[in-house]
This record gives sequence, C-alpha cells and structure tokens, in this order.
Amino acid sequence: MIIRPSTDIVPSEITDKQLYLKRREFLQLGAATGLAALTGGLFVPGDAVALTKLSIAKKATATAEDPLTPLRDVTSYNNFYEFGTDKADPAAYASTLKTRPWTVAVEGEVKRPKVYDIDELLKLAPLEERIYRLRCVEGWSMVIPWVGYSLSELIKRVEPTGKAKFVEFTTLQAPDQMPGQKSPVLHWPYVEGLRMDEAMHPLALLGVGLYGEVLPNQNGAPVRIVVPWKYGFKSAKSIVKIRFVEKEPLTAWNRAGPSEYGFYSNVNPDVDHPRWSQSKERRIGEFGKRKTLMFNGYGDQVAQLYTGMDLKKLF
Repeated sequence: MIIRPSTDIVPSEITDKQLYLKRREFLQLGAATGLAALTGGLFVPGDAVALTKLSIAKKATATAEDPLTPLRDVTSYNNFYEFGTDKADPAAYASTLKTRPWTVAVEGEVKRPKVYDIDELLKLAPLEERIYRLRCVEGWSMVIPWVGYSLSELIKRVEPTGKAKFVEFTTLQAPDQMPGQKSPVLHWPYVEGLRMDEAMHPLALLGVGLYGEVLPNQNGAPVRIVVPWKYGFKSAKSIVKIRFVEKEPLTAWNRAGPSEYGFYSNVNPDVDHPRWSQSKERRIGEFGKRKTLMFNGYGDQVAQLYTGMDLKKLF
C-alpha cells in the first residue's frame, strides 16, 4: 500500500505543472488550427480553461519504488471505450462530455435511496489524496494520485438492506456526448459491479479528482470508482447510477467475453488473459517490465476478502 499522509506537499509540486499547462495551451491552439493530427488530438478538459482545484483534507506522498506517472501520460493514455478504442481517443474526443449538471441515482436494496448532485457528492466526506497503482489487464500500469473518499462513506448513508449482496455501477449513456457508444464494441451503457464487502473495503475509492484537481473528462469525470487491487476496467467511470442488488450484476466485459473477463478480475500474476501474460507489466514511462504483484500489491489489505475461493476459477 502506498498511501502516506503528508501536510507539506501539494500535488502541483509532484510534476512540472507549468510545463504541462504550456503544453495544454499549445494543443488547444493546435486543435483550433488543424494541428490535432500532429499532437494526437489530446483534449485537455475544462472547456479550454484550467481545471478546478479541490480542497483536500489529507494529502499523500509517493514512494521511491513507485514514482508517480506524469500527469500528461495519465490524461493522454488510457482506455475509455465510450470515446473510442484507441488509447488516444479519450483525450481526443472527451471535450463533448458535459459534466454539469450531473446527478448520480443511488437505488435498489437500500432504505434511503437518493439522487445526489455532483456538488453534494463533492462535500459528502472530507476529500483525501490517495496514491494507487493502476494495473490494466493489457499488461501496462501507472501510479496515480487520486482524490476522493472511501466508497463506504456513501454506502453507509443510504443504508443497504440485508438483500444487498452486490453493488452495480452504470456509466452515462449518451452517444451524442460519447461517440464511441455509436459502435457496438460493447453493450451500452457500461456496467460494472462489486461484491458488497469489496465495495465497503476502505481502499475502494469514490474518485472525483486526480493530481489535486477535478477529474479530466477522459479519466471518468465527474465521478468514478477506483478499485486498486483489480484490473482497471473494474473501476467504472462517469457514473450516473449506483444500484444495490441481490444477484451478481452482468458486467460489460464479462458479458462481452465471459471466458476472458471474470466478475472479480483481481490482479493475479498466476492467471493469464488469453492475449496478455499477467506475470509482468510495463509501467508507463519506464523501460523494461516489472513483476506483477498479487492483488496489485494490496494483498495485505484485501486477501482476506477471498479466503477459501479458487481465484483461478473465480477470476
């Protein structure tokens, strides 16, 4: 686990922010003058203005063995099929996503269902900065300083009933804003899910920002889930509904390829994907490969959730 509280460092000191802002200005100018093809079409969110800083109650510092992935890489290389299947597509096309107004309906097997406005969610609990490793099933990884609070803070407020065994997360479906949804590459809207004890675990984060600012559109704005011991596709983005259910949800990738993408999808170096070995990973920005850790290195915190389970069968 690499969460280290600190009061003397701010996220803007972690990377060269001015360099990043200058690059952003250049790319915005390039888009306006037809240079998007040369720059890869990188979109920097916030309607061409600086992102909004968040008030963070608890900050964190990175470790030498897990240095932070630069902001420019975090915001320009990722999977978000709602905007396309190429790694550069989210940054290129996410400007069409409208994150205000935004609401999240919390419903299902709960005593206190409610529709939360995004601004209400931002104030629901003190915001924390948490530095988590992100491991993609494709064999690459990053280290990201997320901002948010434990998902359990929200769950406790809606008071799940005894029938609530799983939590289902649904992403916005709006092809006019998310052009990738015009393609049948997945069944839309994107749905993910967690078992209740997974969702209640302190490491499971309701994320609203990264690098000290609100989430960029291409990284799942304005609210997403971050589950660091699972492969990245388990962390649903741009969430509009959280539903508590009795039966295991049929998730997007499990529905698309049940033999390749299990419901749990915990990071496991001993269980390969048909197309990618999971024993090693390429950390973005580094040469060579690292050995992949069981549960992405969070085994001390989460292994007990899976006691008695055959993780090769229940992958």
